[in-house]
Amino acid sequence: MPETPEASRWARHLVCRAEHTRTTWKLRLGLLVLLVVALRLTSGWWAAAIARSCVCDASLTLSDAILVENFDPDYLVFERASQLRRAGLAARVLVPIHVDRSTQKPNDVALGIAEVMARISGIGAIEVVPVRDVEPISLNAAQDVQNFLERGYIRSVIVVAPLFRSRRSALVYTAVLGQAGVTVACDPARSTNAVGNWTQSWHGIEDVAQQWLKLQYYRLYVLPFRLRSHTVAPLIGHLGDPHWRFVDSLSDSMRARSGWKEEKSVGSGMPMSGRSNPN
Repeated sequence: MPETPEASRWARHLVCRAEHTRTTWKLRLGLLVLLVVALRLTSGWWAAAIARSCVCDASLTLSDAILVENFDPDYLVFERASQLRRAGLAARVLVPIHVDRSTQKPNDVALGIAEVMARISGIGAIEVVPVRDVEPISLNAAQDVQNFLERGYIRSVIVVAPLFRSRRSALVYTAVLGQAGVTVACDPARSTNAVGNWTQSWHGIEDVAQQWLKLQYYRLYVLPFRLRSHTVAPLIGHLGDPHWRFVDSLSDSMRARSGWKEEKSVGSGMPMSGRSNPN
């Protein structure tokens, strides 16, 4: 039965007819192949650019202490810190160690790994900086480090961090410690994956991709928003805290075992670690 003009007028308010044009699977496949070829041909440029964006600009200067980023244990970071200490850039070496939530003391496993790498690298005595394992981890750790630096009258640090983590570390420590007037320099340690060859292994791709994403997370969200509203909940409350008496005794025993002792820096009256004189 043919549709009447009256029914046609009502139907246009309920249904409509449209014409669609779709691409074929051959065109979509061809565009995908073209994209893959273009990425492959230009990989030398964009791969190096991505890697460089994750690496901080090395800026070495005489400082009060060297801060060794040890959240993901890496011997090469201790090795680089040892070179800087022997070069006379700083006398004290600080190593952040996550605390055990049940005991509120540095985790025994993490502390043991740090001691082994410190001994093999020949870095000398290290000072343990207890930090919380609370998200966002790098931000909370930096605030715990800030409390330690203020307690130890440390006004400048060199942050030695893994290569592709170093940009994020520099941003976080500069933002947090800068508020307390602490000068922050950054020195990236060498890595098994370099800026120019990280795409040649799955481990390198995973490392750079993870660090690049975390860098954007901290750059676009954590530092602009969480840093402003973040209430500092320091791991310590005062100098008489039993937790910090434990850390003091631990640092003293490590200095005694390694042959280091506390000396007074010339003209400053501030404590610094130095190799004891055998004579």
